[in-house]
Amino acid sequence: MEKKEEFKFRHIISSLEDLQYGSVIITVHDGEITQVDTTEKKRFPVKGRAVKTR
Repeated sequence: MEKKEEFKFRHIISSLEDLQYGSVIITVHDGEITQVDTTEKKRFPVKGRAVKTR
């Protein structure tokens, strides 16, 4: 495996390992990974109300 490709896969795996709630979006163009977006969600309790969890 090419070093560049290995770096991309390690970055994706690291993003997944660090994420507790959220998503990782991998963008591919012409069979090549061109972008990785990570969105993390944080939920905080509201005073006097419980936060709904699914």
